[in-house]
Amino acid sequence: MNVALFKSAKMTSREQLPLALRSHYGWGGRRTGAGRKPGPASPVPHRSRKGVIARFPAHVTVRLLPGTPSLRSVALVRVLERSFAGARERDGFRLVHYSLQNTHAHLIVEADDAGALARGMMAVGARIARAVNRVFGRRGRVLAERFHLHLLRTPREVRAALAYVLLNARRHARRLVGVPSIDPASSGRWFDGWRWTPPAHASGIPVVPVARARAWLLTIGWRRHGLIDPTEVPAART
Repeated sequence: MNVALFKSAKMTSREQLPLALRSHYGWGGRRTGAGRKPGPASPVPHRSRKGVIARFPAHVTVRLLPGTPSLRSVALVRVLERSFAGARERDGFRLVHYSLQNTHAHLIVEADDAGALARGMMAVGARIARAVNRVFGRRGRVLAERFHLHLLRTPREVRAALAYVLLNARRHARRLVGVPSIDPASSGRWFDGWRWTPPAHASGIPVVPVARARAWLLTIGWRRHGLIDPTEVPAART
């Protein structure tokens, strides 16, 4: 990823940023004037990520391209659990929690700086894309060009983000409301902040797909606002 793209402008707490996976070019190769032409609406600008520092965890949303198979396929969930284990902690980046939905994935991550976030998200994005193509026997792009980033600066924000990510399936399926169980397509099985321990489906994998949090906000701070009840229905996105 070209980190230099993010050194020119001040970043707010909510951004949409490029997910720069390597492209595979067919006949013709790179050429002047190629690619999508600008439409009537202004594109989302590339912005600086100077606000990315170790003490602020982040809520990241990665979206699939239309027509891509669901991330909640049982076979795909199992493959991604194994794959995430290889990218959960590296070069100052930590994947702390996740949930997989039909058309997108929610992640809670920590990064020491902007470069670590860029490298970490490149690794996670590549693993999602490869897993989808391998499980479903397909080729081509899987993820949208940009991911949504929201830095979490307060204990209340972190608590809300954890509930939103780990219980996100309840926002999409009314039949789950009130059902005391952990979403098997999430990292809820490895979360130690439940108010009480709900039943969970065993994954059967020998490794843990998420890293242990280090930031005060994500280890201790958020607990000031209460542990998370597994029957909660999370509020709107943080």
